[in-house]
Amino acid sequence: MSIYTIGIDIGSGAVKTVLFHHDGDRPEWLARRCERIRRRDPMTLAQEGYEGVLADSGLDRDDIDYIATTGEGENVKFATGHFYSMTTHARGGVLLDPQARAVVDIGALNGRAIAVDARGKVLAYKMTSQCASGSGQFLENIARYLGVAVEEIGALSKTSKDPEKVSSICAVLAETDVINMVSRGIATADILKGIHVSMASRIVKLLKVTGVKDGVALLTGGLALDTGLLAAIQEEMVNEKVKVEARSHPDSIYAGAIGAALWGAFRHEKLKQLESATA
Repeated sequence: MSIYTIGIDIGSGAVKTVLFHHDGDRPEWLARRCERIRRRDPMTLAQEGYEGVLADSGLDRDDIDYIATTGEGENVKFATGHFYSMTTHARGGVLLDPQARAVVDIGALNGRAIAVDARGKVLAYKMTSQCASGSGQFLENIARYLGVAVEEIGALSKTSKDPEKVSSICAVLAETDVINMVSRGIATADILKGIHVSMASRIVKLLKVTGVKDGVALLTGGLALDTGLLAAIQEEMVNEKVKVEARSHPDSIYAGAIGAALWGAFRHEKLKQLESATA
């Protein structure tokens, strides 16, 4: 069966939209869009992303068989159905990296470790608290205070020689710690690496709780391409003697939207089978 599905992932920091063609075992990725929210209306961005991937692929609205949302996308009026973000990140993560047996979703507000099987089924999970200082928004706030562009954080962190670890798990108190570090003349690179080390420590603890002991842990979400954070997680894996390989993918930020599109195709086929059986 040849079908087309769209996945829309509305996160706290960005709206991601993907379009897939399904015909056989391997879905074909036709188009993608990603827009940072930056105080704009997420529903408007979802509409623009939807229209954008249609234009990019040369398809019409009538060509699409299922529009699936995830994240904060329950209220997208033109959607066919909605899927829980943990299941979409799991499924999307395995498509991006078939060796993944864990998905670490680090978004704007929180992080979570998800143990998965080869099909992308969720086996176990653990999340950070809402107040934790291990989130994308916290890191972005710190970078703004330090006068560093978000795109520069990873590379700058990796130059650190003496990281100053942030001890507090509360974002407000952690920001106070950073202000004190600046007043003591701590180098920006050491502050950023210290934050990465603190975040990595929490992430690895989450992974251990889920029971993942080997294979690949794929980073997804807004911080997946932060090379400094990835390096800190890899170091922490070694320190904690966790035999899991942490890695990212160039399209990791789209994992939730990808999973939504894939689950949309699955649900569409099931509904068609049900209609045929009923007929």
